[in-house]
Amino acid sequence: MQAKPGDRILIHGQKVGERDRKGIILEVHGRDGGPPYLVEWASQPGEHLFFPGSDAIIKRSRNR
Repeated sequence: MQAKPGDRILIHGQKVGERDRKGIILEVHGRDGGPPYLVEWASQPGEHLFFPGSDAIIKRSRNR
């Protein structure tokens, strides 16, 4: 998984009624665009260090 700052990240809810998590990647701390990522989630204030699992989807920024 590779990302750049400005890309969006999406995690689909795993259980019935669980909402999707959407966020924006602020910083990339891994080599060659790999995790961990500093993410600002739409549903949680602040910045969070995140190691995505196989259920994460990266949506590329249009500014590439």
